Amino acid sequence: MNHFNVIGTYTLCKREIWRFAKVWNQTVIAPVVTTLLFLAVLTLAMGGAERVIDGVPYSQFVAPGLIMMAVVQNAFANTSSSLILAKIQGVIIDILMPPLTGSEITLAMVIGGVARGLAVGVVVMAAVYIFVPFTLHSFALGLFYIVMASIMLALLGVLAGVWSTGFDQLSAITNYIVTPLAFLSGTFYSIKQLPEFWYYVCHFNPFFYMIDGFRYAMTGYTDGTIAIGMAVITGINIVLWLVTDWMFKKGHRLKT
Repeated sequence: MNHFNVIGTYTLCKREIWRFAKVWNQTVIAPVVTTLLFLAVLTLAMGGAERVIDGVPYSQFVAPGLIMMAVVQNAFANTSSSLILAKIQGVIIDILMPPLTGSEITLAMVIGGVARGLAVGVVVMAAVYIFVPFTLHSFALGLFYIVMASIMLALLGVLAGVWSTGFDQLSAITNYIVTPLAFLSGTFYSIKQLPEFWYYVCHFNPFFYMIDGFRYAMTGYTDGTIAIGMAVITGINIVLWLVTDWMFKKGHRLKT
């Protein structure tokens, strides 16, 4: 019977956290500037404090989506960049050779991605609060969504890093999959304003559930059903975890 490799998993996890912590100005502070610029431009473009969506001022409506975007983008970037750099530099063997199972490697890398996502989330929320004061409608739900969303994108980042052979392929995944899903998820608008066809299409976008759920946790407003959103995100995370574990076990696109 194999025992869980605590020391090995902890060491790899520490490495993943140390990677982004060393350059905190780039990995944690920079997303704050980007988010605040989005917030300023969108608020001004959409009518400032005058626009209200179902009783929620537009600035408070859009803030949760911007915060969640910053969180998931950084969770994705942490795991995907770690793997692609290891492959390009030829040091991927340092991850594969130690007595670590696929689940242990996945766990360590996901914890690193979640740690970066949460760090960015806390700092961005603090910065946004200065300009858009808010009160949490449900702290427990907010924590659930921000952690589960970070896990989802961290796992997706692992898959992207394993599949990609260079930064061009990784950029393609970011530009053609992650970014469109994030922007077309109701981040900047209520999907109730969409035509009926596109309204239903949005329900097939997993990013919609994480952003809508986090918005509900912050403002009490939702375009969907919270229970369904929680189930969808949990189910997707389980599937992504199993696929990632399998890829590490088989060495898919890792062993040459």
